[in-house]
Amino acid sequence: MIVRFGYVAMSMQLENASPSRTMTMASFSKLIDREAGLRRLERIAEENLHNTLRLLKHNRYMDVKVYRMTSKLIPLATHEQLSDWDPYPALAEHFARVGEFVREHEMRVSFHPDHFTVLSTPRPEVFAHSVKDLNHHVTMLEMMGLDERATCNIHIGGTYGNKQTAGERFLRQFTQLEQRVAKRITLENDDKTFTAAETLEISEKADAPMVLDLHHHMVNNPENDNIELLWPRIHRTWQRRFDDTLPPKIHISTPKSDRDPRAHADYVNPAPLLRFLEEIARTTPAIDVMIEAKRKDESLFRLMDDLKLLESQGALLRIRDGASIEITG
Repeated sequence: MIVRFGYVAMSMQLENASPSRTMTMASFSKLIDREAGLRRLERIAEENLHNTLRLLKHNRYMDVKVYRMTSKLIPLATHEQLSDWDPYPALAEHFARVGEFVREHEMRVSFHPDHFTVLSTPRPEVFAHSVKDLNHHVTMLEMMGLDERATCNIHIGGTYGNKQTAGERFLRQFTQLEQRVAKRITLENDDKTFTAAETLEISEKADAPMVLDLHHHMVNNPENDNIELLWPRIHRTWQRRFDDTLPPKIHISTPKSDRDPRAHADYVNPAPLLRFLEEIARTTPAIDVMIEAKRKDESLFRLMDDLKLLESQGALLRIRDGASIEITG
């Protein structure tokens, strides 16, 4: 089984390369010239896209093929007070450059809209904003010229006092999304509400691939489910959508401490991940692993160093390059 590792948004090694520079609505509101303010937002977005391209070039040099882009590429893009602003035409060339690099080097990129984007909500205004936010993310991927293998990952959302009703509402409201949006969505289990088994059931009904978060499963598993037994069904959610042209993706992180088990540590403990990968290796030709650790790319490189040491000690793996391994057992 081929395993590729990726990281989220920021590099700890590349200096002055933030792709998430922003401006608050409070600061924007103080500007006297509104049109000049909108141009300023566009210039910030240009810089964010430029730094995204720098990060992708850094990734290529370090053999990293899997990367999650920040949702903050365009400041205030979906703010209700700027609903008449269309930032995309001014940024078209910059988006195109990012997409061209991704395609040329066969990278896998994605977005993870923030926790305010919830489709299980009973509030129409929250649902409307969530749809707008998802449309914004998909529009950015389309402007990059990326096909449906570039995805947007979300959680099911809150339970609002009744988990079954919230799940049913999610499915009902999911069907209201445009197909161009719905086909980009992947669903992830969370650490407090919808477990891996519950997310899988909704994922199957929505025909949306499921992203398994191993850390979330560890801290939110009241039924004590064995995740390896659920894996064949999780894998099939990817096969139904992509016919094995895109490997399933999982998330990995390590608890910060026993007192704060939901928070992410700076680095990743390889042992639980390696145990899981060895369990599924015979039935899964390839998998992509998104590292959600505080030290970003640095945590990926630390993990690769740990895996090299384990390889030298006889672990059933082979280092392929700077960001991927093969499970050989």
